[in-house]
Amino acid sequence: MSITGTEGADVGAVTGERRGPGARALLFGLCLVVLIGAAASLGSRQRGPEPAAFTTASAHGAPVGTGTPRRYLVQVETGTGLSADRAATEIQDILADPRSWAAHGRGAFQLVSAHADFTIRIATPATADRLCRAEGLDTHGELNCETTEGVVVNLRRWTEGSPTFDGPASDYRHLIINHEIGHEIGLRRHLACPGPGWPAPVMMQQIKGLDGCRANAWPYDRNGTYLSGPFA
Repeated sequence: MSITGTEGADVGAVTGERRGPGARALLFGLCLVVLIGAAASLGSRQRGPEPAAFTTASAHGAPVGTGTPRRYLVQVETGTGLSADRAATEIQDILADPRSWAAHGRGAFQLVSAHADFTIRIATPATADRLCRAEGLDTHGELNCETTEGVVVNLRRWTEGSPTFDGPASDYRHLIINHEIGHEIGLRRHLACPGPGWPAPVMMQQIKGLDGCRANAWPYDRNGTYLSGPFA
């Protein structure tokens, strides 16, 4: 019995040592590490994907057109293979065309590389959706949008064009810029087709169908007439 008692006492002593202050501190530390790790993992899931990186075009130019000064910069999502400088030059040429907004007193548009009034971003479909969703707009991986910071262009539309547009993707880019800049200068409402065979207004959502109109990428015709239509 004495041997049993001794063994019982030894077990109790060891157990007591393991439950001492040092052991409790170690246990508390381990629990704290686990909790911090779990919180970090949960926070990472709640934050979602990291914001996309963009390359800003270094190109710049003189103001084009008359009216309110409107300085803009162009950014392209990093890793798309698209040159930000080349895209900026193309956008600059679109806005300088006599059929675009600048030639008709809708603004003196100037390409800059900093201190802009608004930004034109060309982004992958997933990034475009995220940026547009922040404004309450659902673009379904297909559409462009206008935000409080400027214009978001879906890379797919920029490179592939639209199945409803009769012309190459390079021509469809004219429509993208003219339509979204139209929103930027205050034309919030979309227009509808004015009649079969007429050129579609640039502020019509032509990607959703032409309703009998002809595809058109410019707000004005070569005679300087504004190509309008009823409100959609």
